[in-house]
Amino acid sequence: MRLFTAAACALFALILFVGPASAADYKCKGDRVEKSGSTKYHVKVRGDIYVEKSGSTKGKAVRRGSKWYVEVSGSTKATFDDRKIYKSGSSWASISDAQRVFDCKPEWAATLWVLQKLGRL
Repeated sequence: MRLFTAAACALFALILFVGPASAADYKCKGDRVEKSGSTKYHVKVRGDIYVEKSGSTKGKAVRRGSKWYVEVSGSTKATFDDRKIYKSGSSWASISDAQRVFDCKPEWAATLWVLQKLGRL
């Protein structure tokens, strides 16, 4: 009984320390990006990935070789591959970091995450 109690206390402490898993703030449904059930953005894929709000393009991601380039007004702001997001050539975040905020396809999540960090969304 004493062993069970110690194990239960340890498990409880671990749950408190780690905390509950939290869901992403935004979720992709079709071409819509929703927050709390309300559409915030649209993602259009025409070879490139375009993020739109109220019909206005906020930014896009263009694929060149194995990398994606996130552009705002024709200027590259960040790049990403299948695992990492880079700003000025330095690692900025992981794709999984982006997907914790945007529950979307990896390429969409990375594009949205970069645009959000840049204050474009």
